[in-house]
Amino acid sequence: MTIRFDDRVAIVTGAGGGLGRQYALELARRGAKVVVNDLGGSRDGAGHSDAALKVVEEIEATGGEAMSNGGNVAEYEQMADMVARAKERWGGVHVLINNAGVLRDKTFAKMDPADFEFVVRVHLIGSAFATKACWETFREQNYGRVLMTASSTGLFGNFGQANYGAAKMGLAGLTKTLYIEGAKNNIRVNTLAPTAGTRMTEDLFPAEAFKLFAPEKVVPAALYLVSEDAPTNQIVASGAGVTGAVNVTLTPGKLLSGDDLSVEGIAANWDAIVDRTGEVVPQSGAEQGMMAAKAIQAG
Repeated sequence: MTIRFDDRVAIVTGAGGGLGRQYALELARRGAKVVVNDLGGSRDGAGHSDAALKVVEEIEATGGEAMSNGGNVAEYEQMADMVARAKERWGGVHVLINNAGVLRDKTFAKMDPADFEFVVRVHLIGSAFATKACWETFREQNYGRVLMTASSTGLFGNFGQANYGAAKMGLAGLTKTLYIEGAKNNIRVNTLAPTAGTRMTEDLFPAEAFKLFAPEKVVPAALYLVSEDAPTNQIVASGAGVTGAVNVTLTPGKLLSGDDLSVEGIAANWDAIVDRTGEVVPQSGAEQGMMAAKAIQAG
């Protein structure tokens, strides 16, 4: 089986380098027409560059079709214009990989509120804006594939990255609602937590590890998650050739009543509350209430 993207139009944000560039190149190699979006500049979001144009040149040099876009994901009108231009040239948009991002790392004690807001705006709000700009087209086509880019920082935490972690966990939550809302129109939405040696992570990896975690090794998981037969509502971690699934689980919990339904009762029953035996992976927020109702009925 060969997975192809012929007759598909894909948008990759932050595609001027690193992971985004690799996604764009491989999508084009597999037949997609690619919008290479990149605002350019340094990893803290300052400055500009012609990085997107260079990636387009790489794609065209191998016979592919691509167009550059310098829109800022944090500005909705620019995302709407990007989608409009792609549709004008190629007639539709079918795949969106939300990859654009910035870092402004500091401990929470030392972090300027503006830096917290800026990172959340680029990663979380920017991904929401790009997705919203595509959403109606996906609904009209009865086809859409969306990939959010989370991080182990968002899923599990990391010192000095409160702003980044908050944004990345938010993207996993956004996925979990959009997959429900998009299901009837064949819109599949997934989240990828990549571990890769890029400009964003070059300070975090020793030289040898930087090579081991080459961006190319994340590409297979990313492209599968936006393919025609992709799953939906998945959080996938991938790096150095290792790909795994991440789940948000819910324990059965402990039914408390009478005097036990108190602060002291929670403390006394804490071990039972957090016991993971029989935990489930809810597919919607409603399941928490349903599980509570079942526990009451059983009790």
